[in-house]
Amino acid sequence: MNKNVYYRKIPKVDILLEDERIRQMIETYSKDTVMESIHIETDRLRTFIGACEDEKEIEERIGGLTDEIGRTVKAMHTPNMRPVINGTGTILHTNLGRAPISPEHIKRIAEVACGYSNLEYNLEAGRRGERYSHFEKLLCKLTGAEAAIAVNNNASSVMLILSSLAKGGEVVVSRGELVEIGGKFRIPDVMEQSGAVLVEVGTTNKTHYDDYKNAITEETKALLKVHTSNYRIVGFTESVEIDELITLAKEHDLPIIEDLGSGVLVDLAKYGLTHEPMVQESIAKGADVVCFSGDKLLGGPQAGIIVGKKKYIDQMKKNQLTRALRIDKFTAAALELVLKEYLSEETAIRNVPVLRMITKPLEKIEKEAKSLVRMLRRSGFSGHFQVVPCESQIGGGSLPLERIPSFAAAVRPEKISVPKLEEKMRHLEIPIIPRTANDMILLDVRTIDRQQFKVIADQFRSMEDEEYNHRNSGAY
Repeated sequence: MNKNVYYRKIPKVDILLEDERIRQMIETYSKDTVMESIHIETDRLRTFIGACEDEKEIEERIGGLTDEIGRTVKAMHTPNMRPVINGTGTILHTNLGRAPISPEHIKRIAEVACGYSNLEYNLEAGRRGERYSHFEKLLCKLTGAEAAIAVNNNASSVMLILSSLAKGGEVVVSRGELVEIGGKFRIPDVMEQSGAVLVEVGTTNKTHYDDYKNAITEETKALLKVHTSNYRIVGFTESVEIDELITLAKEHDLPIIEDLGSGVLVDLAKYGLTHEPMVQESIAKGADVVCFSGDKLLGGPQAGIIVGKKKYIDQMKKNQLTRALRIDKFTAAALELVLKEYLSEETAIRNVPVLRMITKPLEKIEKEAKSLVRMLRRSGFSGHFQVVPCESQIGGGSLPLERIPSFAAAVRPEKISVPKLEEKMRHLEIPIIPRTANDMILLDVRTIDRQQFKVIADQFRSMEDEEYNHRNSGAY
């Protein structure tokens, strides 16, 4: 094969620029982008010709050059971050953005964010205000705390608390509670960055009251209790409840800090799940400072929420770190809207997507799974479709052992493999992220909004059409 023949068949740039489709791209996007794409794709084509020994394939690639240039141009102008459909059954999927925000809340946030707002302006007094004022009273009402503040995530919460209350001093914490939050961020490292000195007590599986008591010195600034929300130690274990630690802390005039991690304001045990420590319970028991995440079980935006005694919260508000870690107008608006839903538990269950998914009745899920299967069958996609029982999980480091019965729409493709179908689904216009099991694609409908069913079915139809066109083009 004389490959020079094919190299010479690659259209010159000036020839490509005369192509009507290329001209349209320039009008729609920009000449700079189109020129860059031309250079990228012609270089790729040369590399392909150099490596390929199939003349027919080379001819097809040369003939499809303009199409490839078009796809590259479009990709350059398409945001990389986009919505996906979560068919995994993991409600708080960290890789997929954790807690979704309801469309109604997004509309309100957009109204605030699209123009100016009273983020730090007191409308009543006509002077500078505080961005925490929009949700502080709500948090106090819901948790029973004296004051509240929010920063950009819960790791920041821990850092700010310790920097404000224990910088240069010692903080006593159980060795079994030194968790890794995720992405290799660890409680000991966060503590070190805050300027506090970590004092580990007990062992991985057992920590006693006397371990804390014997560790207290003149250098001790606080006692820290960390709820191990992302893992469980079972078997031969023992830990000290916060009630006991509060008594000990009071004896030594020390603040007791509790990091609840996931944070929850609703008793999940009422809905068939394991009881998760509630923020208001910790405050009622006497914890001085409690912190938790906004985008986990609360079902709000990413934030580190801190509630507790006013004197301690005031110290944090004066800390220079607060400005570096502060939330923006989007987060402040979203947090206020989500917290307002909790004024009525019934309303929160209905309007906060995370709670709605967690508490959705099994019979309703099965009915929706049957509906999705019917729509997939009508799509014309070549495969076997059925409803199968499965298990959802909370995710996001919350209730790690909890599994929730659910149903999935299962797909066993006929013309392509399951791994190939899963790959295709990830590259759809609106990517669908499933899980795979028993040589099937599973779409757990607990984490799929019913309004997304048509989108899923339409995209399966597009994949079948693409496969049909590919077969009939002679590519096989």
